[in-house]
Amino acid sequence: MRGLMLAAAMLGTVSAAQAADMPDLPILRGSFTDGLTNSRPNWEGSYVGAQAGYGASDENFNGSTNNMMAALLADTLIESEMGVSQWNLGLGKASRRTTGYGFFAGYNAQWDDVVLSLEASYLHGSFGGSATASEARSNQLSDGNVHSVTASSTSSIAIKDMATFRGRAGYAWGCFLPYMFAGLALGNADITRSVSAQDFVTPAGVLQGPISSTDVQHNHLIYGYSAGLGVDINLVGGLFMRAEWEYIRFAAQVDTNINTVRAGLGYKF
Repeated sequence: MRGLMLAAAMLGTVSAAQAADMPDLPILRGSFTDGLTNSRPNWEGSYVGAQAGYGASDENFNGSTNNMMAALLADTLIESEMGVSQWNLGLGKASRRTTGYGFFAGYNAQWDDVVLSLEASYLHGSFGGSATASEARSNQLSDGNVHSVTASSTSSIAIKDMATFRGRAGYAWGCFLPYMFAGLALGNADITRSVSAQDFVTPAGVLQGPISSTDVQHNHLIYGYSAGLGVDINLVGGLFMRAEWEYIRFAAQVDTNINTVRAGLGYKF
């Protein structure tokens, strides 16, 4: 019995000595846990990417040619007494759906999970629309004659290139970076407006006109503002994909709104 107790004591002494000589394992110091808690992507830095989109442009042509008609008929009896330039020629609204493609580039600054960015985005497409209308009225005017006036107008806008310069605010959540943005929008547009009028006077049976005026602006710079929402998704390393919705409002002779949804692929350096 005393021999067994002595053997057990010796075995315990040897085990304690071996344990003291063993190095600390990394898992005992918690390094694996530290790696898991620091696994979110680093979004800070410059990035570039390509994008494609689909969208709709909505134009309001009402009133877009009123000033041209007023200038065309200035100092005429039919303008002063019939107010032809103020007629609602029914140009109304138009909408067009189309695709586009382009690129984006920017810089992210990150504080913990908050990401703030400055970005430029470009899209090439075929946005815009056109409208044509005419109206006829007859009135006896102060000269004693009946004037039968027919007025018509045409207005169109074609936007080929759009660029937005925006500030973004996002929140990093795992591999996702949802964000919102707002900024300045610029566009390259061709705008064409034309008006015409003729006056048939009775009982003299005299046709005055038609007279017309056309204003054409090629590669005209238009401007407005932009706002929207999106999400960047980290794939591997600096590679990420993007889904985004953008609203653009342009202030021009033709009031234009453009909504697009876009998908992109980018790389952060």
